[in-house]
Amino acid sequence: MSEEQPFGVSRRGLLVCSAASVAASAVPISEVEAAQAMPDPAMPVAFEVNGRRAALALDPRTTLLDALREHLHLTGTKKGCDHGQCGACTVIVNGRRINSCLSLAVMHEGDKVTTIEGLGTPDDLHPMQAAFVKHDGYQCGYCTPGQICSAVAVLDEIRAGIPSHVTADLSKKPGFGNAELRERMSGNICRCGAYSNIAEAIAEVAARRKA
Repeated sequence: MSEEQPFGVSRRGLLVCSAASVAASAVPISEVEAAQAMPDPAMPVAFEVNGRRAALALDPRTTLLDALREHLHLTGTKKGCDHGQCGACTVIVNGRRINSCLSLAVMHEGDKVTTIEGLGTPDDLHPMQAAFVKHDGYQCGYCTPGQICSAVAVLDEIRAGIPSHVTADLSKKPGFGNAELRERMSGNICRCGAYSNIAEAIAEVAARRKA
């Protein structure tokens, strides 16, 4: 009885090829390949977080979010989507808000980072934090740190005259209005749907600043 198979490969040939594949996979990788497989060495980085200097040695692939949460234990900043789509990880760096999950920690040498912990304390709330409490601008609270950091930065952006996608006249400073607010806060998602309460809280703080 012939061992020839429909595609011209014999049983014996198939077994020989299988054995060769197993043997090849068992061969140790070279020293060069081993070096490439090793994680990158830690890199030093120092920045200011909530007014205090922080010096760390990190894998260069560590995000700013993970540096804050896992290395500095500032867990107020939340990890939501980890893809820059929900805004839960928003922090303020050098006065500008960023998604900390999309930024590498080593990119922030010498920068000033403000997290929700740096805005205020339970005994001394930031005006935006107090407004969120007053207007019930949260439900589960998971997105709230990012919402508040973003809201603080939004008012600073408007005051500095930075336009948004809905600013009608780029030759004039943008005003505080419903369209501006919703556009600027659109990167911060609240899955509980407390948007109207959030808008009321931000509007109150904006009115106080204007007064």
